[in-house]
Amino acid sequence: MDTQNITLSIPKKTLRKAKLLAVKRNTSLSSLLTQTLEDLVTQEEGYDQGRQRSLELLEKGYDFGTRGKAVWSREELHER
Repeated sequence: MDTQNITLSIPKKTLRKAKLLAVKRNTSLSSLLTQTLEDLVTQEEGYDQGRQRSLELLEKGYDFGTRGKAVWSREELHER
């Protein structure tokens, strides 16, 4: 994998906690941040794909076997 160094400004308290978390997980801070960012990107891509599929289905519409015509009245639907 091709990598690139970056500079981050992180509050000292957060950085200290992140370093401890990396030690607990037996990994480096760099690996911890990389994995977290990869998870975030994957989650966002999955959301975008799901949203696109849903919009396509809405655009296409659903076949309920009525050929687009309601065979019932509002009163029949709300009868008690």
